[in-house]
Amino acid sequence: MSETQVDFAVFGSSPLSGVIAGLLASQHGRKVVTVGSALARYRLPRAIDLSVAPITRPETWALLAATVPEASKLIAKIGGRGALRRVDPIFFADGPIGTEALGHFSHMASAYGILVEPVPPSKIGEGRKALRIGDALTINRPAFEPTLEAWLTREGVKRLSDAAIFFGEAGSVEIGAGENLVAARHAVLVDDTTILNHLPGWQWPSQLLRRQQASILTASSQHLAGPIMLQLDSGTVLVQHEEGGMAAMGLGTLGAFSTAIAELTAESGQLQQVGQVGFEALASSDGAPLLGPVVPEGVQLLTGLGPTGIFLAPVLARWLAGEASAEEGAWCDARRADRGNSGASVAEFTSGFEERAA
Repeated sequence: MSETQVDFAVFGSSPLSGVIAGLLASQHGRKVVTVGSALARYRLPRAIDLSVAPITRPETWALLAATVPEASKLIAKIGGRGALRRVDPIFFADGPIGTEALGHFSHMASAYGILVEPVPPSKIGEGRKALRIGDALTINRPAFEPTLEAWLTREGVKRLSDAAIFFGEAGSVEIGAGENLVAARHAVLVDDTTILNHLPGWQWPSQLLRRQQASILTASSQHLAGPIMLQLDSGTVLVQHEEGGMAAMGLGTLGAFSTAIAELTAESGQLQQVGQVGFEALASSDGAPLLGPVVPEGVQLLTGLGPTGIFLAPVLARWLAGEASAEEGAWCDARRADRGNSGASVAEFTSGFEERAA
């Protein structure tokens, strides 16, 4: 059996994992493989990519302001004009905690040049507070993902199956690839499924929590108040389809989430459910990302980044390659996965959910 040596094995199938792998190869000259199956084109969406989020830390806003243009240019280069869309999402809240967070978000967004405007109750429902965010960016995944795979191939990044994985010392990993063995100096786990399947239990961060989530696809002639809507109280995301209907993603079992969506969208008329999936996902207890190894020289994590993760991909790739700027390095180091429960200085707003330790 022959052995091939590479620098990084990036585990995951999401746009974030793919872009990071490609950047490590194309801009940082590393030898990289990705591990995991490419996403099925017709799978129900489980997450969105958005250039804004209900973040509360000014240093994160500053980092996004500096990096979104770079990331957007890269995404357009990979996927063409159809890979990115400009949208005016709506963030809304029903309860006092979500309303308070929405107010804080409004001040922070305005300070960093983001256009926000209140949405009247006639559009969003009585008793709710809502903000429309102007000119945000989202990724058109059906158009982007096939071009991402082609880009990775051009950059010499090979995708391997995760059927035979052997984690070694100092964060290394060996991957069986037919008659060959690929040995990577650094294993990087990105997607939730990858972390759930491969992170050794003794390396699990104390603040990384597992939660039940669901995604539901509906058909309806009614339209939402905005193309993307995020309820801060629950973390529920609603995405309008151009042909009618919507995709809804959020916390809870399928039954509980289906009931919650019916109540949340009661004013939109009867919804016909045409697809659904339940799955397990991850979140940090303090709302901040978890980056790097949990134990000295362990495998590296990139999780808890929320919808803005792919727009931070250039920063994350530079940090993994040891080439981040001082400001970028300070932001990433403060959010290391081995910070334990002392993350008060980086904590972000978190939507309420029933927490369950892993």
